[in-house]
This record gives sequence, structure tokens and C-alpha cells, in this order.
Amino acid sequence: MGFAFSNDMQLTSSAFSNDGAIPARFTGEGEDVSPALSWTNPPEGTKGYAVICHDPDAPLISANGTYGFVHWTLYNIPGSVTKLSEGTGEFTQGKNNFGKTGYNGPMPPEGHGQHKYYFWVIALDKELDLPANLSLWDLLAKVEPHALAMNRLIGTYQRG
Repeated sequence: MGFAFSNDMQLTSSAFSNDGAIPARFTGEGEDVSPALSWTNPPEGTKGYAVICHDPDAPLISANGTYGFVHWTLYNIPGSVTKLSEGTGEFTQGKNNFGKTGYNGPMPPEGHGQHKYYFWVIALDKELDLPANLSLWDLLAKVEPHALAMNRLIGTYQRG
């Protein structure tokens, strides 16, 4: 089926606007809690969701050809859910590029300037029961056949 960008499904946060600055509270320099997120207008037939946060500006390329830095993978979210509370511990947390499970927020290298952080919500045609600690790339391989739509919210952060 492949990933399908959706202009109808919208992802927002009460913590920052699209292309706006992410408050330090949600970063490695602050309390490092995930921001509240909510989405509207999922496609008909949505039975589950996955949420990710990725920094494509990070100067990292891995041996398998991937790039950037993964800050969060969250999945096994039921189709009835349309929001995540700040600092959520619900649902299944995957592994980030800090080598930890769960959310670890923006923390670009010193002197590296402003980075963009892409928060994505992916609507799925099936409620999946995936194991904890999946990497982003393992998660994407598992959800791709079930993706109905996806959209993003972009936040910016520059280390102080």
C-alpha cells in the first residue's frame, strides 16, 4: 500500500505551532517530556496509529543508508485515540537513537544551529500488537503495509 501523505488528517500540539520553536521543557535541556499531541480527520477505516519524532538535520548516516536521529517511536495506539497527553507513558515505546526506550527530546550538537523535528502520526488499517523496543526502521517495515495516511507537525529547536 505504501505511505500516503494526508492533507485531511492534521497533527497539532498545544506546546508549539507548526514550524514553531519547541519549548525547552520538551528537550534534553529541559524536563525532556514528550509534548501533548492531537490529531483530527483520520481516514475512514483507521484502526490504529503510530507516532514518531525524527530529526533529519542531525549529521548522522548509518551503514544501512538511513539518516538523521530518531527521538521517539510510539505505537500500538488504538484507533479510538486521537490525542496523547504530555509526558505520556501509554502504549508501546520503541527504541530511540540515544539507545533508550521512549521519548528523548531535541538536543542538537553544540554549535550546530537550529534543527527541525518532524513529529509524524501514521493512521493504520489494523490495530497492531507489536513488541516493545522496535527501532524506527523496524517499526516502519511493520506498519508500512497497513498505512492509510500520515501527516506531520514540524517543530524547531536550537541548543542554548
